[in-house]
Amino acid sequence: MFRDLSALFAFLHHLAAFALVAALALEFVLIKGELDARAARRLQLTDLVFGMTSGVVLIVGLLRVFYFEKGASYYLHSAPFIAKLVLFLAVGLLSIVPTMEFLSWRKALRQGQTPSLDAGKLRKLRAVMHLELVGVVLILLCAVLMARGVGHFG
Repeated sequence: MFRDLSALFAFLHHLAAFALVAALALEFVLIKGELDARAARRLQLTDLVFGMTSGVVLIVGLLRVFYFEKGASYYLHSAPFIAKLVLFLAVGLLSIVPTMEFLSWRKALRQGQTPSLDAGKLRKLRAVMHLELVGVVLILLCAVLMARGVGHFG
């Protein structure tokens, strides 16, 4: 039974992780284009998907660590796992910047207006999204290292 659940939770974890990467990549593409009301709504929706998939990745990942895989003591003695958690937290904190910007557009969009976004804010959002993408790539590297037992101590 646990073996079947372990496979299911591994699948859910990977599915959510791929959806998270897709949402982040889509946000990055959308922010590079012309910002009109339609694009702004798509950014808001994509950011919501990004946030929801982040939550699923975290919750399912923690369930895997504590209940379905090798156990917490194994993972807490893995440098790549610890790095993955720190990077996940960093990406999550970085994601607050675009989320707050996208949420600030609600009033304008309800009124049928295009949100205003000056060049400086746009550069800042793009830079933050670049950092988020780099963080996700590093998380993937840590996942591979962790799966291979590299950096296990204790």
